[in-house]
Amino acid sequence: MTDPIADLLTRVRNAYLAGHKTVEVPASKMKCEIVRVLHEKGYVLAWKVVEESPCNTIKIALKYHPETKKAAIKKIIRVSSPGLRKYTGVSEMPRVLNGLGIAILSTSKGIITDKEAKDLNVGGEVLCYVY
Repeated sequence: MTDPIADLLTRVRNAYLAGHKTVEVPASKMKCEIVRVLHEKGYVLAWKVVEESPCNTIKIALKYHPETKKAAIKKIIRVSSPGLRKYTGVSEMPRVLNGLGIAILSTSKGIITDKEAKDLNVGGEVLCYVY
């Protein structure tokens, strides 16, 4: 696997499209931080790291609308890839759906959203867009 972040996003996207309640992905520090941001912003219901003997996994409980059963995440798009990194400064910070979605960035302050990066006045690598 050459791009573990794209694998995480694809597994979450496929689980939402299939209507699953949970999804499991191999764990890493960066993946845990991305899932933490998704949980803080209300895109996933809950998450936890399951420690097993060969390797740890992240178990993510997916969030759906209670009445319409629509997924909380409409689209999740990988922006920066190992072959082509996308960096942004504070002045060129991306706006996802005119501020309705979020961009997840990897900065010197950690994995944060575009709004938090503007508040902290830091730029970084744009990992993905979520809306």
